[in-house]
Amino acid sequence: MRKQEDKANFKSLCALCRQFEKTKPIFQRGYDIIMRKQSIFAIIIGILLNVQVLAGEWPQWRGPGRDGIWRETGIVRTLDGLQSRVLWRVSISNGYSGPTVADGRVYVTDRLDSPKELERVHCFDAATGKQIWSHAYESDYEKVQYRDGPRAAVTLNDGRAYSLGTMGQLFCFDAAKGDVLWSRDLKAEHDIRVPIWGIAAAPLIEKDLVIGHVGGQDNACLIAFDKVSGQERWRALSDRASYSAPIIIEQAGRRVLVCWTGDSFSGLDPLTGELHWQHPFKPFRMVINIATPVFENGYLFFSSFYDGSFLLKADPDKLAVEKLWQRKGASERNTDALHCCISTPVIAGDYIYGVDSYGELRCLDVRTGDRIWESLEAVPKARWSNIHMVRHEDEIWMFNERGELIISQLSPAGFREISRAKIIEPTEGQLGQRGGVCWAHPAFAYKRIYARNDREMVCIDLSAKE
Repeated sequence: MRKQEDKANFKSLCALCRQFEKTKPIFQRGYDIIMRKQSIFAIIIGILLNVQVLAGEWPQWRGPGRDGIWRETGIVRTLDGLQSRVLWRVSISNGYSGPTVADGRVYVTDRLDSPKELERVHCFDAATGKQIWSHAYESDYEKVQYRDGPRAAVTLNDGRAYSLGTMGQLFCFDAAKGDVLWSRDLKAEHDIRVPIWGIAAAPLIEKDLVIGHVGGQDNACLIAFDKVSGQERWRALSDRASYSAPIIIEQAGRRVLVCWTGDSFSGLDPLTGELHWQHPFKPFRMVINIATPVFENGYLFFSSFYDGSFLLKADPDKLAVEKLWQRKGASERNTDALHCCISTPVIAGDYIYGVDSYGELRCLDVRTGDRIWESLEAVPKARWSNIHMVRHEDEIWMFNERGELIISQLSPAGFREISRAKIIEPTEGQLGQRGGVCWAHPAFAYKRIYARNDREMVCIDLSAKE
């Protein structure tokens, strides 16, 4: 009789939690515990502790894989009535950095310019918006242009939060409490040549290291620190820094750190800093490499506002790359192929989709760089006009600089809009033109979107209702 009751309780729990994907192993473990006559309460606690992990997180720049792919299921197919799904709004100040989300908490950075120049790192409850902790520190932006606030997203890993400020101040926090576990002033320690728009690349975690793209002197463009102690482990490259965040790819059976600096495309051993391969990149006018490198089907794609597009092929059998093509227009106005500014492109099959210098959404043939089509439907045309694109199943979710969320499909046949809704207002701190912009990348986690401007951060439910 007791076993039958336990089975009945177990089935009830399954019914309550069926909306969470991949729960079978958890329930099986729960059933085993029941069979050992443990408390049903233990099963409930175990499920609740796993709910947020199962629902998906966004712990770093461009998501869990740093590849702009949102892997949650059970998401809405239309954005009609989206304003009724707003869960909370919280006040923040100015900044370009996008939110990141893990362990039931959301993190974002901002800046105050009076009475002192301060950068701040905030932590909020991801479900309610209640502030959990905040840390402020002085940061003089000196000669930095576009002074609206920090650029780099907070990176979350193993209960720690890593933030990298505009002037190179690197912090490691206890992610739950906000205690500073260690910090480094990289500008002072490594005589960083701070780019004109500041340090922008989000820190990257690889095993026990946190890696920064900072542009220090003495072969310290890239620096790796022990993620627990903060001790320097290696440094590499004499290049200038760019604004592009490094990524990890799989090549020839190895994990390779790919970084687009101000002077090269480089592939390194992420654990030692050893250089595997390098292809020179000399910008025509200035370093304005912002888009993250894109790796798909062995292709490495790079695109810059002034310098157009580059396609490399990663050798699958050895640590080497081959240049396939380079396309560049006469200027940032008269462009060829794709001249990206802020937006990171997408490679899908034999095609590249990206946003050109004035907001033109384009499709390229990956084999040649030839343009297949162009559309001005996704965002109004303007200099630096931006769309952040995230792949979700067979759709592309877009967040444009007007604060609009768009569900779309991209194919060689063109841009197809499925649904669109305004979720947040543009603000003029990031750009004092065209009524302001929304340039910060949103986070997609727990079947919600987290987006910010210079006044607030908003959380909206995107779950499909049964």
